[in-house]
Amino acid sequence: MVREYLHSKGARRPFNVIVTSYEGVLKERSALEKIQWRYVIIDEAHRIKNEKSALSRMVRMFRSTFRLLITGTPLQNDLHELWALLNYIMPDVFDSSDTFDEWFSIGKHSGAGGTGEGVMSGEGGNENVIRKLHQVLKPFMLRRVKGEVEKDLPPKKETKLYIGMTDMQRDWYRKILRRDGAQLNMLGGTDRLRLLNILMQLRKVCNHPYLFEGAEPGPPYIDGPHIWEHCGKMILLDKLLPRLKAQGSRVLIFCQMTRQLDILEDYLRLKGHLYCRIDGSTKGEDRDNAVERFNQPNSAQ
Repeated sequence: MVREYLHSKGARRPFNVIVTSYEGVLKERSALEKIQWRYVIIDEAHRIKNEKSALSRMVRMFRSTFRLLITGTPLQNDLHELWALLNYIMPDVFDSSDTFDEWFSIGKHSGAGGTGEGVMSGEGGNENVIRKLHQVLKPFMLRRVKGEVEKDLPPKKETKLYIGMTDMQRDWYRKILRRDGAQLNMLGGTDRLRLLNILMQLRKVCNHPYLFEGAEPGPPYIDGPHIWEHCGKMILLDKLLPRLKAQGSRVLIFCQMTRQLDILEDYLRLKGHLYCRIDGSTKGEDRDNAVERFNQPNSAQ
């Protein structure tokens, strides 16, 4: 039926709106490109976050007066993906990805021969980037959070659990402090960058000591209780998961380090927990399938 409408030869096509899938667009590309559209509305717009993909190049060929993108994840991995979406909406304004990346770059600082421009590094730099993003996106984005559109959701409850470090974590923590202690009293310029690196190393210790080369016993490397016994957070997780599973709760675990996800995978596999992993390397289709399985009634993942 849709194909007959698209290929009708009358002066006025017998439809005002076409609702189709990405697959349908791919199949009927030649016919859709011939129509001067009033609106092109793309749901799940993160599917075109890669401007070099076949789908992204194809939708850019459609002629339209207005373009609208709908997505719950405009930014998944990096700012370049956001530029790709903005470039589709307003290619004349967001014409250069290099300029966009430079505008929101982190890590620039004043120095010899430098201009002093750019975004400062560290936590302050991240906040500066967020402020700039809000300023840039405000004219182009209508943001709605679940609390505004879904009134039946219960309020979020946040419980903070504090756990100490294990003996191994304390040893590695002291090693880093002894090795780089002098740098902890230096601030500004490149010394500040050095300090941020030290803080990152200490953060890795708190996440899991096995994030450091040589911390895990071996070779040979053998899975066992040492995976969680040498990390305070993992000890707590090992106590929480059986209780949550017994009461039928579903669990989301967030990590900012992929190596930490590797360690968690070893633990979950050893304990026999069903799980799915989503990170920056997960393809969009696989990501959607994993979320769908997780949300199914009585899902064990």
